[in-house]
Amino acid sequence: MNKPLIAAQVEEYLATRRAMGFALTGEGSQLRAFARFSQENQQTALTVESIMLWVQGASKPGPVTAARRVEVLRPFLKYCRQFDPQCPLIPVDYCGPAHRRPVPHIYTDEEVVVLLRAAGELQPEGLRPATYATLFGLLAVTGMRVSEALKLERKDMDLTGRSLTVRETKFKKSRLVPIHATTAEALSAYQQATIHARRQPGVDTVFLSPSGGPLASRTVHGTFAHLRRSLGWVSRGSLSQPRIHDLRHTFICKALLRGQQDQQCDRVADAIATYVGHVKVSDTYWYVSATSELMSEASQRFARFGAGGGR
Repeated sequence: MNKPLIAAQVEEYLATRRAMGFALTGEGSQLRAFARFSQENQQTALTVESIMLWVQGASKPGPVTAARRVEVLRPFLKYCRQFDPQCPLIPVDYCGPAHRRPVPHIYTDEEVVVLLRAAGELQPEGLRPATYATLFGLLAVTGMRVSEALKLERKDMDLTGRSLTVRETKFKKSRLVPIHATTAEALSAYQQATIHARRQPGVDTVFLSPSGGPLASRTVHGTFAHLRRSLGWVSRGSLSQPRIHDLRHTFICKALLRGQQDQQCDRVADAIATYVGHVKVSDTYWYVSATSELMSEASQRFARFGAGGGR
Protein backbone atom coordinates (compact mmCIF):
# COMPACT_ATOMS: atom_id res chain seq x y z
CA MET A 1 0.00 0.00 0.00
CA ASN A 2 1.40 3.38 -1.01
CA LYS A 3 2.01 6.06 1.60
CA PRO A 4 -0.40 9.03 1.59
CA LEU A 5 0.99 11.90 -0.49
CA ILE A 6 2.08 14.22 2.35
CA ALA A 7 3.68 11.35 4.30
CA ALA A 8 5.59 10.32 1.15
CA GLN A 9 6.76 13.91 0.64
CA VAL A 10 7.99 14.08 4.22
CA GLU A 11 9.96 10.84 3.91
CA GLU A 12 11.48 11.96 0.61
CA TYR A 13 12.50 15.30 2.12
CA LEU A 14 14.06 13.68 5.21
CA ALA A 15 15.96 11.15 3.11
CA THR A 16 17.33 13.92 0.88
CA ARG A 17 18.44 16.17 3.74
CA ARG A 18 19.94 13.31 5.74
CA ALA A 19 21.92 12.22 2.71
CA MET A 20 23.44 15.72 2.85
CA GLY A 21 24.53 15.16 6.45
CA PHE A 22 21.66 16.71 8.42
CA ALA A 23 20.47 14.64 11.38
CA LEU A 24 16.97 16.20 11.61
CA THR A 25 16.11 14.08 14.64
CA GLY A 26 13.60 16.37 16.30
CA GLU A 27 12.50 17.91 13.01
CA GLY A 28 11.85 14.45 11.57
CA SER A 29 9.57 13.54 14.46
CA GLN A 30 7.66 16.80 14.05
CA LEU A 31 7.26 16.43 10.31
CA ARG A 32 6.00 12.87 10.66
CA ALA A 33 3.53 14.10 13.26
CA PHE A 34 2.38 16.69 10.74
CA ALA A 35 1.95 13.96 8.11
CA ARG A 36 -0.11 11.83 10.50
CA PHE A 37 -2.25 14.83 11.42
CA SER A 38 -2.86 15.54 7.73
CA GLN A 39 -3.87 11.94 7.10
CA GLU A 40 -6.21 11.84 10.10
CA ASN A 41 -7.87 15.02 8.88
CA GLN A 42 -8.02 13.74 5.29
CA GLN A 43 -5.77 16.50 3.99
CA THR A 44 -4.24 15.40 0.70
CA ALA A 45 -2.64 18.69 -0.39
CA LEU A 46 -0.43 21.26 1.28
CA THR A 47 -2.43 24.45 1.81
CA VAL A 48 -2.07 27.34 4.23
CA GLU A 49 -5.32 26.30 5.89
CA SER A 50 -4.30 22.67 6.41
CA ILE A 51 -0.84 23.71 7.59
CA MET A 52 -2.20 26.19 10.14
CA LEU A 53 -4.56 23.57 11.54
CA TRP A 54 -1.50 21.61 12.66
CA VAL A 55 0.60 24.64 13.59
CA GLN A 56 -2.04 25.92 15.99
CA GLY A 57 -3.42 22.54 17.06
CA ALA A 58 -0.88 21.48 19.68
CA SER A 59 -2.20 19.80 22.83
CA LYS A 60 -0.69 22.74 24.74
CA PRO A 61 -1.02 25.58 22.23
CA GLY A 62 0.94 28.77 22.57
CA PRO A 63 2.73 31.38 20.46
CA VAL A 64 6.17 29.80 20.87
CA THR A 65 4.90 26.29 20.02
CA ALA A 66 3.16 27.60 16.88
CA ALA A 67 6.23 29.59 15.83
CA ARG A 68 8.51 26.57 16.26
CA ARG A 69 6.18 24.41 14.21
CA VAL A 70 6.36 27.01 11.44
CA GLU A 71 10.15 26.92 11.75
CA VAL A 72 10.12 23.13 11.21
CA LEU A 73 7.74 23.29 8.25
CA ARG A 74 9.37 26.10 6.26
CA PRO A 75 12.37 24.13 4.85
CA PHE A 76 10.05 21.23 4.02
CA LEU A 77 7.65 23.54 2.15
CA LYS A 78 10.54 25.13 0.24
CA TYR A 79 11.65 21.66 -0.81
CA CYS A 80 8.13 20.71 -1.97
CA ARG A 81 7.75 23.94 -3.93
CA GLN A 82 10.58 22.84 -6.22
CA PHE A 83 8.23 20.18 -7.58
CA ASP A 84 4.88 21.88 -6.99
CA PRO A 85 4.66 25.63 -7.69
CA GLN A 86 1.29 25.66 -5.89
CA CYS A 87 2.86 24.64 -2.59
CA PRO A 88 2.51 27.57 -0.16
CA LEU A 89 5.43 29.26 1.54
CA ILE A 90 5.02 30.60 5.06
CA PRO A 91 6.91 33.75 6.17
CA VAL A 92 9.44 33.16 8.94
CA ASP A 93 7.57 35.46 11.34
CA TYR A 94 4.08 34.18 10.46
CA CYS A 95 3.44 33.18 14.08
CA GLY A 96 6.06 35.42 15.66
CA PRO A 97 9.61 34.56 16.78
CA ALA A 98 10.31 30.89 17.47
CA HIS A 99 13.15 31.54 19.89
CA ARG A 100 12.36 33.82 22.80
CA ARG A 101 15.02 33.77 25.46
CA PRO A 102 13.55 33.46 28.96
CA VAL A 103 14.91 35.70 31.69
CA PRO A 104 17.24 33.41 33.68
CA HIS A 105 17.35 32.91 37.42
CA ILE A 106 20.74 34.27 38.43
CA TYR A 107 21.94 32.45 41.52
CA THR A 108 23.54 34.34 44.37
CA ASP A 109 26.80 33.02 45.80
CA GLU A 110 24.87 32.06 48.93
CA GLU A 111 22.36 30.02 46.92
CA VAL A 112 25.16 28.06 45.26
CA VAL A 113 26.78 27.34 48.64
CA VAL A 114 23.44 26.20 50.08
CA LEU A 115 22.79 23.99 47.03
CA LEU A 116 26.15 22.23 47.35
CA ARG A 117 25.67 21.76 51.07
CA ALA A 118 22.21 20.24 50.52
CA ALA A 119 23.55 18.00 47.76
CA GLY A 120 26.30 16.79 50.10
CA GLU A 121 23.65 15.77 52.63
CA LEU A 122 21.60 13.61 50.26
CA GLN A 123 20.71 10.09 51.33
CA PRO A 124 21.79 7.37 51.26
CA GLU A 125 25.28 8.20 52.39
CA GLY A 126 28.15 7.15 50.17
CA LEU A 127 28.68 7.97 46.53
CA ARG A 128 25.37 9.76 45.84
CA PRO A 129 25.94 12.95 47.88
CA ALA A 130 29.54 13.24 46.67
CA THR A 131 28.37 12.84 43.07
CA TYR A 132 25.80 15.62 43.18
CA ALA A 133 27.87 18.06 45.24
CA THR A 134 30.76 17.66 42.80
CA LEU A 135 28.56 17.79 39.69
CA PHE A 136 26.63 20.92 40.69
CA GLY A 137 29.84 22.55 41.87
CA LEU A 138 31.52 21.86 38.52
CA LEU A 139 28.57 23.36 36.62
CA ALA A 140 28.63 26.47 38.82
CA VAL A 141 32.35 27.20 38.37
CA THR A 142 32.71 26.33 34.67
CA GLY A 143 29.34 27.16 33.11
CA MET A 144 29.35 23.76 31.38
CA ARG A 145 26.11 22.31 30.08
CA VAL A 146 24.86 19.47 32.25
CA SER A 147 24.98 17.15 29.21
CA GLU A 148 28.67 17.98 28.75
CA ALA A 149 29.48 17.21 32.38
CA LEU A 150 27.62 13.89 32.28
CA LYS A 151 29.52 12.81 29.16
CA LEU A 152 32.94 13.59 30.64
CA GLU A 153 35.17 10.54 30.83
CA ARG A 154 38.19 10.02 33.03
CA LYS A 155 40.49 10.40 30.02
CA ASP A 156 39.05 13.90 29.51
CA MET A 157 40.44 15.13 32.84
CA ASP A 158 43.96 16.48 33.17
CA LEU A 159 43.91 17.38 36.85
CA THR A 160 47.66 18.02 36.95
CA GLY A 161 47.42 20.46 34.05
CA ARG A 162 44.06 21.66 35.43
CA SER A 163 41.94 21.30 32.31
CA LEU A 164 38.99 19.32 30.96
CA THR A 165 38.36 18.31 27.38
CA VAL A 166 34.74 18.60 26.30
CA ARG A 167 34.26 16.42 23.23
CA GLU A 168 31.70 16.62 20.42
CA THR A 169 29.37 18.90 22.31
CA LYS A 170 26.06 20.54 21.34
CA PHE A 171 27.30 21.88 18.01
CA LYS A 172 29.74 19.03 17.26
CA LYS A 173 32.62 21.08 18.61
CA SER A 174 35.28 20.08 21.12
CA ARG A 175 37.02 22.51 23.44
CA LEU A 176 39.54 22.71 26.27
CA VAL A 177 38.17 24.04 29.57
CA PRO A 178 40.84 25.30 32.02
CA ILE A 179 39.79 24.86 35.67
CA HIS A 180 40.84 26.42 38.95
CA ALA A 181 43.11 24.54 41.33
CA THR A 182 40.25 24.11 43.82
CA THR A 183 38.08 22.59 41.07
CA ALA A 184 40.86 20.13 40.21
CA GLU A 185 41.11 19.23 43.90
CA ALA A 186 37.36 18.62 44.15
CA LEU A 187 37.40 16.39 41.06
CA SER A 188 40.40 14.51 42.39
CA ALA A 189 38.61 13.92 45.70
CA TYR A 190 35.57 12.64 43.83
CA GLN A 191 37.76 10.30 41.79
CA GLN A 192 39.12 8.89 45.03
CA ALA A 193 35.55 8.37 46.23
CA THR A 194 34.75 6.32 43.10
CA ILE A 195 37.75 4.00 43.41
CA HIS A 196 35.74 1.43 45.33
CA ALA A 197 32.60 1.88 43.24
CA ARG A 198 31.62 -1.09 41.13
CA ARG A 199 31.77 0.38 37.66
CA GLN A 200 29.65 -1.40 35.10
CA PRO A 201 31.69 -2.92 32.25
CA GLY A 202 32.66 -0.35 29.64
CA VAL A 203 31.60 2.65 31.76
CA ASP A 204 34.30 5.32 31.98
CA THR A 205 32.24 8.43 32.75
CA VAL A 206 33.48 10.65 35.55
CA PHE A 207 30.11 10.84 37.28
CA LEU A 208 28.60 7.54 38.34
CA SER A 209 25.20 6.41 39.52
CA PRO A 210 25.07 4.35 42.75
CA SER A 211 24.81 1.22 40.58
CA GLY A 212 28.10 2.03 38.83
CA GLY A 213 26.56 3.13 35.55
CA PRO A 214 26.62 6.52 33.85
CA LEU A 215 24.55 9.16 35.61
CA ALA A 216 21.30 9.75 33.70
CA SER A 217 20.21 13.29 32.86
CA ARG A 218 16.64 12.58 33.93
CA THR A 219 17.84 11.41 37.34
CA VAL A 220 20.00 14.51 37.76
CA HIS A 221 17.10 16.84 36.95
CA GLY A 222 14.85 14.89 39.32
CA THR A 223 17.39 15.19 42.13
CA PHE A 224 17.79 18.90 41.50
CA ALA A 225 14.01 19.37 41.62
CA HIS A 226 13.97 17.59 44.99
CA LEU A 227 16.70 19.88 46.34
CA ARG A 228 14.98 22.96 44.93
CA ARG A 229 11.74 22.07 46.69
CA SER A 230 13.49 21.34 49.97
CA LEU A 231 15.27 24.71 49.79
CA GLY A 232 12.03 26.53 49.01
CA TRP A 233 13.49 28.47 46.08
CA VAL A 234 11.30 30.89 44.16
CA SER A 235 12.26 31.86 40.63
CA ARG A 236 13.55 35.36 39.96
CA GLY A 237 13.40 34.74 36.21
CA SER A 238 10.57 34.41 33.73
CA LEU A 239 10.26 30.63 34.15
CA SER A 240 8.28 29.06 36.95
CA GLN A 241 11.27 27.42 38.68
CA PRO A 242 15.06 27.89 38.88
CA ARG A 243 16.83 25.33 36.68
CA ILE A 244 20.17 23.56 36.59
CA HIS A 245 20.86 25.40 33.32
CA ASP A 246 20.61 28.68 35.22
CA LEU A 247 23.97 27.81 36.79
CA ARG A 248 25.42 28.28 33.29
CA HIS A 249 23.57 31.58 32.87
CA THR A 250 24.88 32.72 36.26
CA PHE A 251 28.49 31.87 35.39
CA ILE A 252 28.34 33.82 32.11
CA CYS A 253 26.58 36.85 33.59
CA LYS A 254 29.05 37.16 36.47
CA ALA A 255 32.04 36.77 34.15
CA LEU A 256 30.65 39.46 31.84
CA LEU A 257 30.00 41.77 34.77
CA ARG A 258 33.61 41.46 35.88
CA GLY A 259 34.68 42.24 32.31
CA GLN A 260 32.46 45.31 32.15
CA GLN A 261 33.79 46.64 35.43
CA ASP A 262 37.39 46.06 34.30
CA GLN A 263 36.70 47.94 31.04
CA GLN A 264 37.59 44.80 29.09
CA CYS A 265 34.11 43.70 27.97
CA ASP A 266 34.98 42.90 24.34
CA ARG A 267 38.01 40.77 25.18
CA VAL A 268 36.18 39.02 28.01
CA ALA A 269 33.13 38.30 25.84
CA ASP A 270 35.33 36.65 23.20
CA ALA A 271 37.03 34.54 25.87
CA ILE A 272 33.73 33.53 27.49
CA ALA A 273 32.21 32.56 24.12
CA THR A 274 35.13 30.18 23.54
CA TYR A 275 35.18 28.89 27.12
CA VAL A 276 31.48 27.97 27.29
CA GLY A 277 31.23 26.72 23.69
CA HIS A 278 29.06 29.39 22.09
CA VAL A 279 29.03 29.20 18.29
CA LYS A 280 28.66 32.97 17.90
CA VAL A 281 29.92 35.72 20.18
CA SER A 282 26.50 37.36 19.76
CA ASP A 283 25.12 34.48 21.87
CA THR A 284 27.39 35.69 24.66
CA TYR A 285 26.56 39.38 24.19
CA TRP A 286 22.87 38.54 24.69
CA TYR A 287 23.64 38.12 28.38
CA VAL A 288 24.34 41.87 28.66
CA SER A 289 20.55 42.24 28.70
CA ALA A 290 20.00 39.39 31.17
CA THR A 291 20.48 41.32 34.43
CA SER A 292 19.96 44.88 35.61
CA GLU A 293 23.59 45.05 36.80
CA LEU A 294 24.92 44.25 33.34
CA MET A 295 22.53 46.69 31.66
CA SER A 296 23.56 49.40 34.12
CA GLU A 297 27.25 48.84 33.38
CA ALA A 298 26.57 48.79 29.64
CA SER A 299 24.59 52.05 29.77
CA GLN A 300 27.34 53.74 31.80
CA ARG A 301 29.95 52.60 29.27
CA PHE A 302 27.83 53.96 26.43
CA ALA A 303 27.38 57.27 28.27
CA ARG A 304 31.16 57.58 28.66
CA PHE A 305 31.61 56.74 25.00
CA GLY A 306 29.05 59.40 24.01
CA ALA A 307 30.83 61.94 26.17
CA GLY A 308 34.10 61.32 24.32
CA GLY A 309 35.54 58.90 26.81
CA GLY A 310 36.65 56.40 24.15
CA ARG A 311 35.73 52.74 24.20
